Amino acid sequence: MRRTRRLLLLVGLVAAVAAAPVAVVAQAASTPTASFAKVSEWGSGWEGRYTITNGGSTEITSWRVEFDLPAGTTLGSHWNATLASSGQRHTFGNLSWNGRIAPGASVTFGFIGSGTGAPNGCQLNGQPCGGGTGPTPTPTVSPTGVPPTVPPGGRTPVAANGQLRVCGRQLCNAAGKAIQLRGMSTHGLQWYANCATPASLDVLAREWQADVLRISMYIQEGGYETDPRRFTDLVHNYIELASARGMYAIVDWHMLTPGDPNHNLERARTFFAEIADRHRAKNNVIYEIANEPNGVAWSAIKSYADQIIPVIRTRDADAVVLVGTPDWSSLGASGEGGGADVIAANPVSAGNVMYVFHFYAASHDDYYLDTVTRAADLLPLFVTEFGTQDYSGDGPNDFTMAQRYLDLFASRKISWVNWNFSDDFRSGAVFTTGTCAAGAFGGTTRLKEAGVWVRSRINTPDDF
Repeated sequence: MRRTRRLLLLVGLVAAVAAAPVAVVAQAASTPTASFAKVSEWGSGWEGRYTITNGGSTEITSWRVEFDLPAGTTLGSHWNATLASSGQRHTFGNLSWNGRIAPGASVTFGFIGSGTGAPNGCQLNGQPCGGGTGPTPTPTVSPTGVPPTVPPGGRTPVAANGQLRVCGRQLCNAAGKAIQLRGMSTHGLQWYANCATPASLDVLAREWQADVLRISMYIQEGGYETDPRRFTDLVHNYIELASARGMYAIVDWHMLTPGDPNHNLERARTFFAEIADRHRAKNNVIYEIANEPNGVAWSAIKSYADQIIPVIRTRDADAVVLVGTPDWSSLGASGEGGGADVIAANPVSAGNVMYVFHFYAASHDDYYLDTVTRAADLLPLFVTEFGTQDYSGDGPNDFTMAQRYLDLFASRKISWVNWNFSDDFRSGAVFTTGTCAAGAFGGTTRLKEAGVWVRSRINTPDDF
């Protein structure tokens, strides 16, 4: 998104635990407690979450949660905590930014488990997780219906399509069929992490039937450069949440200001090396290595891409990589950075690459539509961001112009992602203000006009 967002809103990473098939409810206590929930399950895998609540009158300055898993049950990736394991005993500790818990406040951490078991023998800072000195509560199983990870049709986008690849100028599935993905982008994780939660992503996957989640991690503007460990862990978390729901996950390196992606070259090397290392075995991760380059020519963008893509390829040889284009990913339409013909004459030195286009319907008229139409004859394209408003993500909606773009994309099988899945006050955020704090994401009563419109377009998916 091509503007600086100067918000005073500070978004915590604390979220209410969603209703789930398996849960532990801590007894009321005036001491700290740690409650566990399996927030989703799929086959033999599950996503687990602990919520640590300070029920006392003094601040907690650090925390440590220990538990055992039964034989045959193992842990995969984790987030928002450190992890040390010895056999079946696992110890999670706070990170630098979430160790302090004020009276009445909570923090959460999560992990992926494999097997049929659940944690037992839990201790928080050496005391029973249920509080007091009594035994730790035993998990209870509630026979609720279909797990939230399974969509109404019973088959997820990733299950239907598998590992994606670029074939000619198309995005194709594992069977070589050209497909179109449709989905949503988060807002900046430093501001609106509470809008992308297990509960909201259940709605996105099941009700909206989205194929793809774009994980928008800003580099500047209070993002990655302020705390690389925290933001990398957040991205790990969202990849796991999308994977558990059968959606593709776009890892968006959301550089914007400065506009030259080479400014963040070393940061990008470090970040993408870790992301690709951890998720190389997954078939649903897509790498967007430069959100909206601006103020530089295509040659500078290509130089950056030619250095970052090998970092990914040596770890994840098969994933699709998305490369931003000149002038805020407008394919050169918003400036003089070079258009599709320039890119086609000097493409990135790698395969399985697509080029990014962004538009905002109330600002980007026929000239931009003509630009992307011509570019589709030359390049494989992926629209990783668009809005029905002006380029600031605000103002009146132009649904007529937006539909003209979507009609073109449908005819060319060009995948798209809408900006944005949050309750920001601007008209481009799909939820009304206060929705994320309330944690009620289902249906349409809390959607803005643009939210209702894009939900209906996502809800009529491509024929895989």
